[in-house]
This record gives sequence, structure tokens and C-alpha cells, in this order.
Amino acid sequence: TGAEWDNGLAVFTRTAFTRTPKCYAGIRRCPLVMADVLTLVFRTFSSKTSQKKVGAGLPAPGPRSCLVVGQHRISRPLLLLAAVTAALEMGIRVSFFTPTQIQSLPVFLQKSGPSLSPESLKRITFSYPRTLEELLQQVAGLHESPIPPSLIIVDRLEDFLSGSAGSGHVGLHSAERLSAAHLSALLCDTSAFLTRVLQQKGSSSFPCCLIASFLSKEDSQLDSRDSSTSDPILDVVDRYFQVRCTLDQDRSYEAAAASAQEAWHLYLSGGDPACDDRPSVGQEWKLLVYADGLMEFTLVGP
Repeated sequence: TGAEWDNGLAVFTRTAFTRTPKCYAGIRRCPLVMADVLTLVFRTFSSKTSQKKVGAGLPAPGPRSCLVVGQHRISRPLLLLAAVTAALEMGIRVSFFTPTQIQSLPVFLQKSGPSLSPESLKRITFSYPRTLEELLQQVAGLHESPIPPSLIIVDRLEDFLSGSAGSGHVGLHSAERLSAAHLSALLCDTSAFLTRVLQQKGSSSFPCCLIASFLSKEDSQLDSRDSSTSDPILDVVDRYFQVRCTLDQDRSYEAAAASAQEAWHLYLSGGDPACDDRPSVGQEWKLLVYADGLMEFTLVGP
């Protein structure tokens, strides 16, 4: 079932867009791709030094799909930030799918601020499918929307794929891999189809982009970036997404010296340099999460 923006999430958006100055102008006239949404989020909440380094405006057009891999306590806020940024800054519609009800915000995002336009917030629709079958049906039904979304977000892909093997003759792990391929292919195909629909209707100059999050079993236990590559389900899902955003917690002395509650490295990688419409992506950002709720991004390289 779909659910529009609720009061609790309104607190989140009021916080997000008053904590740090915006650094863009005329965004609605710029072509949008998925990696750009995340980059825009990072820049909007970047330090002043980093803003000068990366400059203003959206990056060059790039891939349209991105998989965020890592801990949910960071990936879910990133997905919410991406949804809010797309709806409020670009004025596009967002469909946000998650298996768990969003009843409260992370502690470091629960701050108040000036109210925002309710009409802008209505561009985000939340849906809470409980099973893989429900998610597949709801995604397949997006083409029936009067105004299709320009951004599809799926939170916790692994929750939908866990236990999706059924009772067939195929082995458990093989069935889960087939389900992962089926879901990933449907998401990418739906994104491509809705892009054509949006272009034909002339209702949006933006393509329909896709962002999803995934937490591997190894990552959930070890909190290790390198271990995620051994997850066979992640290996399947990864093939369908053009860009990966890998979350890696920084436990070094340098991170502690920054007086931050947590420090994370965010690695954007992927793309296809051989294709004009899929330029390669290679960026590293550092995220500092402070005790007072401030989230600050700094571009590390290139």
C-alpha cells in the first residue's frame, strides 16, 4: 500500500535543508542521472572547503542506477536524503519502497526547522511491500501511475530476497540468485520503460533513475567492506546496477580526532567508459556524523 509523506518525515526534511547552505542554481533545467542524485546529496551537505573544491552545479550526465552497499544505519538516511533532494530540489516524483515502516527518524536526523511546502513533499510516495511478490507487483504497476516517478528507491533489497527460494526443485541458493536476477532486471527494465513514458508525455525532462540498498550477510556480521564481495546474491544484483556506492566505516585515529561520532568512507565506482551514455564513475567521499545531528560530506578524490 502507498503512503504519502507523514509528519515524522517532515521533521527530517526540515532539518536536512536548513542545516547546510545549498550550492546549486537552476537545477530543474539540468539533465539528471542516478549517480547525480547521490552526488547532489553529498555536495548539499558538504563542508565549505569541499564545496569550493567540487564547485557548483550537477556533474556530467552519468549512469542511471546505483546500488548502495553497507550498513542500514547509514544507507537508509542516504536513501531518504536522495528522495528529499530529488523531490524538493529537482521537483520530481519519487517512489520509495521499503519492507519496514518508517515510523521514526535516526537520532542524528531528529532536528527541527522551518516548515517546507507540503506540495513538494507529496511528490514522495512510500510503499511497504511485505514480500518479494508484493514488491514485484507494485514495481510492475508503476507504469499505471498518472505521472510516473523519475526516481525509484528500494530499501533493503536483501530483506525481499531472503527466503524467496520457495519449495521448488531448484536449490535454495540457486533459487535466491534467480529471484535476485528477476527483481533486479524488473527494476532496471521498469526504469528504462518509465523513462520512455516520461519523454513521450513530456511531463518530465528527467530520466527515471534507480537507487537501491543492500546489506550482505557478511557485512551484517563483520561490518567489513571487503567481505561483501563474497556474497553470491550481491554478486548477482551488482551486475544489474551501473554504479555502486560502498559504505565503509572509518575507525582510524584521524576519524576520532575530527570529534565526530562516526566517520564513513563512501566509494562511488562503476560505469562503462566504453559507452558514451555510461561514463565511468570514480569518487570517494568522507561522511562525518556528529553527536548533534549534523552530517557533513567531504570530497576525498579524485
